[in-house]
Amino acid sequence: MSETTLDLTINKDVAEATFKTDGGLNVLSSGVIDRIAEVAQEVKSAPNVRYFILGAEGKVFVAGANIKELSTLDAAGAAELSNRGNKAFDAIADLPCITIARLHGAALGGGLEVAMACDFLAAVASAKLGLPESSLGLVPGWKGIQRLSARIGVHHAKRLMFSADAIEGTEAHQSGLVDILASDEGDLDTKIEELMRRCRRGGPHAISQIKQAIKTSDETRAFAACFDHAESKEGISAFLERRSTNWME
Repeated sequence: MSETTLDLTINKDVAEATFKTDGGLNVLSSGVIDRIAEVAQEVKSAPNVRYFILGAEGKVFVAGANIKELSTLDAAGAAELSNRGNKAFDAIADLPCITIARLHGAALGGGLEVAMACDFLAAVASAKLGLPESSLGLVPGWKGIQRLSARIGVHHAKRLMFSADAIEGTEAHQSGLVDILASDEGDLDTKIEELMRRCRRGGPHAISQIKQAIKTSDETRAFAACFDHAESKEGISAFLERRSTNWME
């Protein structure tokens, strides 16, 4: 089977990364995990990127980790792979721009873990989401336990992980795991476009500071940092002058 790849394209202020596997399902090998870290760095370094969409081609978003690779690991190798994945997924979570996971087919195990590193999860109603690692005698290794618990609450997360169940997009939306629910992939793209349009009112620097303050719980630092940036001067001037800000153009 062909190796899963992750291709990045940047068009104006939108960066899109796409998982692809010729003739097979998308899975996360150690090489793909390293590529995720590279993509995050490329997006972070690119000027003027305001949105990052993580999606996939094929039947699924990501079916999970590469089980054959996992079967070769001992405890030390598992710890090393966990650390590499955490570094890569944290790099997605720490991007200053708005990040959106575009989910179809299935987002299971590591697939859901990387999706949950994004700010928003957008999924079709038929998508399957879950962390089924316990059915293999394993646990999520890439902060899936923490991120799932933060999104849907500890008790609901326990039920999902203990049972190794996969839930459909509709239930995932009702639980708070999925932010945007769509009927099909065309509707999904339309709703992602609408989300980006609505978020365009927020200043890019202000959004990055909100994300940082959520992570550090330090709103004072974030508030003060805004006054050291030209964006706040533009925003206040635009309000007083009753005009649109330059980042809305």
